Amino acid sequence: MAVVALGQALGSEVETAEEEFTIPEPQIEVIRDDASSIRWKIDKKRVDDMVTAGLQEVTGLDNPTAGWLSLVKPEDTVGIRVNAAPGRISGTRHEVVDAVVRGLLKTGIPSGQIIIWDAQLEELQDAGYSALAKRHGIRLAGSRDSGWDKSVVMEKSILGELIEGDLEFKPGEETDSRNSYFSRLLTREITKIISIQPLINHNRVGVSGHLVGLTRGIVDNDRRFNVSDSILVTALPDIFVKTDDEQTRFIGDRLALCITDALYIQYLGQSKSLLHYTEPLGQLWFSTDPVALDIFGIETLEAKRQDLEVEFHPPRSNLYQNARAVLIGENDPERRSVNYFKRD
Repeated sequence: MAVVALGQALGSEVETAEEEFTIPEPQIEVIRDDASSIRWKIDKKRVDDMVTAGLQEVTGLDNPTAGWLSLVKPEDTVGIRVNAAPGRISGTRHEVVDAVVRGLLKTGIPSGQIIIWDAQLEELQDAGYSALAKRHGIRLAGSRDSGWDKSVVMEKSILGELIEGDLEFKPGEETDSRNSYFSRLLTREITKIISIQPLINHNRVGVSGHLVGLTRGIVDNDRRFNVSDSILVTALPDIFVKTDDEQTRFIGDRLALCITDALYIQYLGQSKSLLHYTEPLGQLWFSTDPVALDIFGIETLEAKRQDLEVEFHPPRSNLYQNARAVLIGENDPERRSVNYFKRD
């Protein structure tokens, strides 16, 4: 047990609460199939089997439908968060998302209550997700396109210059604001989240993984958070732990499952698709702990660059220590278990 004063250690503006908390030791289930990703071709059937195997391991249930129903309920509106910005090859792969969607549909969740989402609808469309959504009768949504909720605001001391699209922006006026409003997609629609993020580097925090992916584009006036690393690494946890009137975290308490799409590893490039810095890995990682997965991703990216003698070393970010302090997940590799399963 550890006594944590939420927010105080970080200079964060999350409300503080002196109480005893602990984070369960995270489990990461690594499903490997070397034949799943050869050159730029992905074997859909093998990915289906990998998703089923990962679900069974992470839930401890042999029946896939029972496994999904241990994470979500038929009455939930399930948002599948992807990273579409790098494009179809380097972003979240359709085959992984498709397997998850079909598994959810088999539980009895109506197709209208399944949403594939990212920061912008245009990014999803450019990455080719429209065909997948149409095939299953599900929705695509951009958190920025869904409008901002006036009743859910995060105030931070740093000012940001408002631009078109921000809630408080007024045409013809130059206005700064300390407020960021949350997307209505999170505050009014999605009740459970499944995060599927590709294994791709991030130049400032190591990996463009679940913490970055889940917070990107869900509040307005967020350009101010990129002014410095010290602001960025406290703002993202603040977004992650923002609560509603019932003290339910809009992201943290609704996050049902995290899957790192490690079918390929892109060790340089961040948000761009750079295939000459990309290699097949043939893995999917499953956990309910986004921080543990991101730390594991950083270690894997660093090992790949070391093997290839690539001279690029992102700074050791305090993001994950800060996320641990507000109980998002576990950043200590010594406290996690990684279980490997190789499929032939």
